[in-house]
Amino acid sequence: MSNFQSPLEAFLHWEANSPNQVFLKQPIKGKLRTYTFAEAGNEARRIAAALQDYNLPDESHVALLSKNCAHWMMADLAIMMAGYVSIPIYPTLNDISIQQILEHSNSKVIIIGKLDNYSAQKSGIKNIPKICVDLYDENDGESWEEIVNKTQPLEDVTLPSLDKLHTIIYTSGTTGTPKGVMHTVGNFIKSANIMKNVMNLPQGSRFFSYLPLAHVAERMGIATHGFVIGAEFSFPESLDSFASDLEQCQPHIFFAVPRIWAKFQEKILEKMPKKKLSILLTIPILNGIIKKKLKQKLGLKEAKFIISGAAPLSVNLMYWYKKIGVEILQGYGMTEDCIISHFNLPNENMIGTVGKRLSTVQTKLSVEGEVLIKNDCLMTGYYKAPELTASVFTEDGYLKTGDIGEYNHEGYLTITGRVKDQFKTDKGKYISPSPIELNFSKNNSIEQICIVGTGIPQPIALITLSELGKSKTKNLLIQSLKNSVKEINKDLSKHEKIEKIIIMKEDWSVDNGMTTPTLKVKRNSIEKVHQPLYKSWFDMEDKVIFE
Repeated sequence: MSNFQSPLEAFLHWEANSPNQVFLKQPIKGKLRTYTFAEAGNEARRIAAALQDYNLPDESHVALLSKNCAHWMMADLAIMMAGYVSIPIYPTLNDISIQQILEHSNSKVIIIGKLDNYSAQKSGIKNIPKICVDLYDENDGESWEEIVNKTQPLEDVTLPSLDKLHTIIYTSGTTGTPKGVMHTVGNFIKSANIMKNVMNLPQGSRFFSYLPLAHVAERMGIATHGFVIGAEFSFPESLDSFASDLEQCQPHIFFAVPRIWAKFQEKILEKMPKKKLSILLTIPILNGIIKKKLKQKLGLKEAKFIISGAAPLSVNLMYWYKKIGVEILQGYGMTEDCIISHFNLPNENMIGTVGKRLSTVQTKLSVEGEVLIKNDCLMTGYYKAPELTASVFTEDGYLKTGDIGEYNHEGYLTITGRVKDQFKTDKGKYISPSPIELNFSKNNSIEQICIVGTGIPQPIALITLSELGKSKTKNLLIQSLKNSVKEINKDLSKHEKIEKIIIMKEDWSVDNGMTTPTLKVKRNSIEKVHQPLYKSWFDMEDKVIFE
């Protein structure tokens, strides 16, 4: 497999050399539709021709609003073939956020694919042509299927230069307004070639794509990496069918965020209590059978790379998975550095760290301990924001990640917090909440946590409950949370000790604006809603308070 010069060149190679190989597998209404490289290429070429028929200026921006599905991939290819720049939009965003991105990005056309609630989103799309996929029961604008039926495929596809703008990725943003990160064709193909060389997966490897493709990790590490190696992509049909779709696929690479690993554990322990599982794993013959069965059920029996990213994963959870034969490799990267940064690898995996820097990466720590990164695929900047762009680069061209970290003597990096997440209690001392939050995640009654403390003498923990937490009696739950506080406070400095736990009435979700589409807690949004109550909660007598 040679190193291709663009994601498009990679696809065209497989279209020409493996036309009958299955490329996309789309479950829909209980049936499976498959697309070979030739079939996907044919549809993408016809959509590309239709896009060119709009007579848009060169390198115009085309938006893509859809959950992960076969048509997301084909739409992405069509945008590349037509010579345009893709603007992927999270499928969970509301109409206001969609309108904001479409206007800010100057998108000229939008392709609408598989969505859960398009009727609530459509008012955010104003005055631009729409191409809609009938297969997913959306019929607003031109029909994808009709275009495919009546339009001649684009025969001559021009390959882009490395410095051409490839995509603008709007960050999900744990703080403030989303920013448009600009990446060139060169950035994407260099990143994908690095992934290919590190993982060395063969052509036809199975990939399971479910995390939002509007996010850099899925777009780069799964989609573009898959284009380059000629992978076969499967997608879940729905949340209900997710587990069986994943089990059926048995991907060779699987990527998840911490919330998903916690959910998987919860489901396993529902069927087999912790104590029983621990005992069975100590019995030699049974140990192997159970591990095999669990990996099969999770869909990870064939996985060569099982990766966690986007937020820190609890060390306890990683050791628990290791016990059942699932070795999770934690990695670290950002939209701005095209995720080429630090990774743990199968033979070099230090739990609790985000791994060593990749060989193509230069890194150093600032005086404050902020991780600074330089590689060959750093963003060209934030769209329409030159001042903001200048503020995130050092004079010698390193990207300021905003993360505080430390290296051990073997070169493994541990992220200890975010520069912007630090806050002062009214004692005037700074607290970095991330490590404390990670410690709390050992308690499986807790689903999400946000340590806060601006304007009060000691920090408090705002939490939402997991399904397990919700099923406990009030007394048992309170006791479990008090035990966690006692245990964690033992190792904290006096000013860091947690004074109270506040149990939120409502779960934090994308819908209520409290988490990003990749399920990271949005500290700013939580603070905005709850900060006026910190003082009254702090003054209450109880250690565990129900909102």
